[in-house]
Amino acid sequence: MIVADTNIISYLLLPTPFSDIVDKLYKLDSEWVAPALWKSEFRNVLTLYLRKEIITFEKALQLQDTAESIMANNEFDVSSAQVLSLVTKSNCSSYDCEFIALAQHLNIPLVTQDKKILREFSSISSSVENFIKT
Repeated sequence: MIVADTNIISYLLLPTPFSDIVDKLYKLDSEWVAPALWKSEFRNVLTLYLRKEIITFEKALQLQDTAESIMANNEFDVSSAQVLSLVTKSNCSSYDCEFIALAQHLNIPLVTQDKKILREFSSISSSVENFIKT
């Protein structure tokens, strides 16, 4: 089981330079969890793709449904106190700290490609490449 940030979820479902390696990650470990925030962030990714006319509205709905199916029963609320505590100890956004807080709470790795998270929380985070290697 891993905490997957919204970018990792996006890379699984949308064509990106990271899609192939994230497919490997999903085959290696398909039990992904995330704070409930992931859903709003994923909608924001779909909004960008819609506005750039990369996908249609119908495709966006289908991708949202697929993502929600993958993450069904794997969404968690996180402690505001823990998130804000992490914010005071880093330069990461509160959004990023929600994923970190969940990883710490469940004592599992956060898989991300976010360089700031990887640098500031190296003890709990891992890039896709490094996670696959271990």
